[in-house]
Formats: sequence, structure tokens, C-alpha cells
Amino acid sequence: MLIGMHIVMLNENTDRTCENLHRIEKIGINKFIKENQLPHLLFYGPPGTGKTSTILACAKQLYSPNQINSMVLELNASDDRGIGIVRGQILSFASTRTIFSAGFKLIILDEADAMTNDAQNALRRIIEKFTENVRFCIICNYLSKIIPALQSRCTRFRFAPLTPEQISPRLEYVINQENVNVTADGKTALLTLAQGDMRKALNILQSTSMAYKEVTGDNVYTCVGHPLKNDISNIVKWLLNEDFSSAYKKIQTLRTAKGLALQDILTEVHLYIHRIELPSSALVGLIIKMADIENRLASGTNENIQLSALLSAFIFARDLVPVDTES
Repeated sequence: MLIGMHIVMLNENTDRTCENLHRIEKIGINKFIKENQLPHLLFYGPPGTGKTSTILACAKQLYSPNQINSMVLELNASDDRGIGIVRGQILSFASTRTIFSAGFKLIILDEADAMTNDAQNALRRIIEKFTENVRFCIICNYLSKIIPALQSRCTRFRFAPLTPEQISPRLEYVINQENVNVTADGKTALLTLAQGDMRKALNILQSTSMAYKEVTGDNVYTCVGHPLKNDISNIVKWLLNEDFSSAYKKIQTLRTAKGLALQDILTEVHLYIHRIELPSSALVGLIIKMADIENRLASGTNENIQLSALLSAFIFARDLVPVDTES
């Protein structure tokens, strides 16, 4: 209930929430609404940054509660949005007027980057033909997956990942409303793992609060299967000091015991080595090899082989570190 209830709260308090999250975007859209010149909109950016909440806030400014159902059509990823739906349901909604309501209708297409090119091309024709009767808000994560013909017909707003300062007030509000016991390091861990995604922060908070009585930093990392800080310290110590076979066995044992993904280990190790004093040549070579390993992991290669490659990269870097010798 935690997430569902507070996402509803987020939508019910959208005016205040969207103003806090995206002040610049909100001011621009408010001007369009006040002047009754709302264009077709294209919201894009990473998930959990308030794109859907913003357009729902706009809809509640444009229409009364009684008008919402008849004036707003929302289609998301759970709906079939192939060319048949575009030519059927969307065309039917866009081409009809409501007798007792003045103004334009609003069609919200959430996660539109999942639509096929044929469906997007059909949508382009509808936008051209029924501009006087309807406004479209297209929401996507990846702008490159929206055809240029649609992009050119919309006013674009980019939603950047939220900063910790923007996430903290809403996170604190949920924590207080639900009486969840969260420590300071637990809150820091939530903000770190969220990576600018409000929805992800609330999901992790809910999962951890259900699994543990107290939401601490270690509990948050354990709940999501992310390496703990002391685990990363141990892994880096093994990489820098142990021989190949010993380090490989210890890291594999740790990965198996805690169910850690090599991708997560690699990300945290990359952040850790920037705090270590290494010669520039060793650090540069190590980072390049880690980037290659990450690329191969993203392609679906075997994690055991890539762990061996990571060990080899560190052993090669160790050979570039000068050894202090007493005269």
C-alpha cells in the first residue's frame, strides 16, 4: 500500500509537487495554459522524474473533475498502441467533440517510445488533421525512438534526473506518514541508489521497510542486492594485494554468498579507485580496461570470464606502480 497510496498522493498534490520538481518546465506550461495556447507536448527523460505527474497536473488545471473522463484519454504501456488503436480508439476520440464542453481534448500517450514506426506515422496524420479539437502529450524515456515528424510537431521538455535536494522532501514526507524507522545512513543509501528516480526511491524504501524493522544503509543495500561499502573495500584490497587465484576465489565466494552482480561490483570499484593514489598511467589503463569489461557485460558475456579480465587489469596496473626500495 505504501507506494500505491503515495503515488496517488503525488498525483492529488500535483500542483505543488510538480512545482517543486520541475519549476522551469511548470512555469512554461502554466503560461501556455493561462493563455489558452497549449501546444502538442513531448516530455522525455529518465523514469521517475515527474513526466506523467506534470501532465496530470496540467489536465486538472484545464478541466473540472466532472470533465476529466470525457476530455482526457490516457494510454500507457499496458495498453495496445499499435496502428490499429491509433486508427481506431485515438482517431475516434480525437475526431469527436463534447457537446457541453468547450475547448480542446487532451490525449496522453505514456511510454510512446514503445510504439512502432507505423503507429507513429499514423499518429502524425491525426495530429495534423485534428489540431483544433485535440492536444497530444507524448511521454517517452528515449527521444531518439520518436520519429522526427512527431518531434517537429511538439514542444519538447526534457526532464533531468532529480537531485537529492528535490527527492528528500517527498521521501521525508512518506517516511513520516508511514512511521517508517529510517536512519540517516539509510536515507543516504536510498538517495544514492535512486539515481534521480523518485519512483525507485519509494520502491526501495517500501521493500526495505517490509524486509527489516529498521531502514539502515546496510539493510537498504542488502535488500536490493547491491554491494556493501565494506564488501567493496575488501574486493579492492584483494584486487590490489592478492595473487590471481586467491583473489578470484575470494571474490567468487563473496558474490555467491551475497548474490552480487559483477556489473554492480564494477560500478562501485570504479568509484572507489578514484580515491586511491595511483600513477596516472596505471589509473588510465585500468579505467580503459574496466570500461571494456562493462561493455562486454552489457553485451551478455560470461561474468566469470569478465571477473578474470578485471583481475588481470588490476594485476597489470600493479606492475606499473613503482616499488619503494631502501638504499
